Amino acid sequence: MSQIPQELKYIATHQWIRLDEDGVGTVGITHFAQESLGDVVFVELPEVGGQVRGGEEAGVVESVKSASDVFSPVTGEVVAVNEDLEDDPERVNEDPYGDGWMFRVRLSDPSELDTLLDAEAYRGVVEAEED
Repeated sequence: MSQIPQELKYIATHQWIRLDEDGVGTVGITHFAQESLGDVVFVELPEVGGQVRGGEEAGVVESVKSASDVFSPVTGEVVAVNEDLEDDPERVNEDPYGDGWMFRVRLSDPSELDTLLDAEAYRGVVEAEED
């Protein structure tokens, strides 16, 4: 079973978000997603200052096997991107919930978090895909 941290919120397309104390959410792809992709070789991230919408494409992750869209779990303004991924995209594989984070977003509507999957619900998504 893939690692699924309890404190995060998830969407069914295998992205996570952690709400930080400053009201900004940090977003990345899950352990299951990076494992499915294989070795990540390139990451395209949204522009700082740009807007992302919950459930819509915000970037792309390319691996030796395929390319996959990265969806934003929430709507808001991108306030930071993980520039380290430009030169070191394999961080996504090595530490998807830490150094492999992708972007930070200031939520337009924090109640949007209430519509996301908790760890248990996301585990159900993963188990269905593993079958």
